[in-house]
Amino acid sequence: MIRVAADNWYRVQKVGDDITLIDEPHIKPFYRCNIWHIRGRDRDALVDSGMGVVSLREHVSLVTEKPLTAVASHSHFDHIGCHHEFDTRAAHRLEADILNHPTRANTLAEDYATDDIFDNLPPVPYRSDLYSIRTAPVTYFLEDEDILDLGDRWFRVFHLPGHLPGGIALYEEETDILFSGDTIYDGPLVENVYHSNLDDYHASMLRLRALSPRIVHGGHFDSFDGARFTALIEEWLKVHN
Repeated sequence: MIRVAADNWYRVQKVGDDITLIDEPHIKPFYRCNIWHIRGRDRDALVDSGMGVVSLREHVSLVTEKPLTAVASHSHFDHIGCHHEFDTRAAHRLEADILNHPTRANTLAEDYATDDIFDNLPPVPYRSDLYSIRTAPVTYFLEDEDILDLGDRWFRVFHLPGHLPGGIALYEEETDILFSGDTIYDGPLVENVYHSNLDDYHASMLRLRALSPRIVHGGHFDSFDGARFTALIEEWLKVHN
């Protein structure tokens, strides 16, 4: 595989509602994290931060324009790689230990971060066998039903365990926009890693089913509408009942 220059590592796409999708197109789709930049009046939010193999702050100027809260939807390697680059870092308290003390094992990098997840490799000096997440201690916790306030818009926090213990989603009730992390997206869900729990996942899916989002921005794959959201949940519940 060829190596990609750092300046070409990220792709930036406006998706409307003052939301921008940042992703890493040289990672294969199943492993490619969606990084969501949300613009607010007083501050911005960044939902997840990718693998961290290339600096977000150095190569995506959008994330430096305002004070910014880096939110971790959860603590797997593909979602928290650049969290250490931001001073304000928010996550559920059940994810704090991994963010404080990340290892190749507890972030799943040991099992998944191989050359096989790339179509083209990151720039030198990246090596998959030496890849690890840098420590990024949580500066404040987001608990269930908390509000993430950006000044002119706010998001309700949903604690949704199952994929792992401290997964969260953010829901903007005024616009019916849901950032769902890895609890639900339009692709194969991961339910069998070391800290997954199917009973918790089932409860989280039932809770999500009560929502009526206009659009869902997931942790992977393309965004989708409310009808697809309901269909995905019903399909999952049918298989797992």
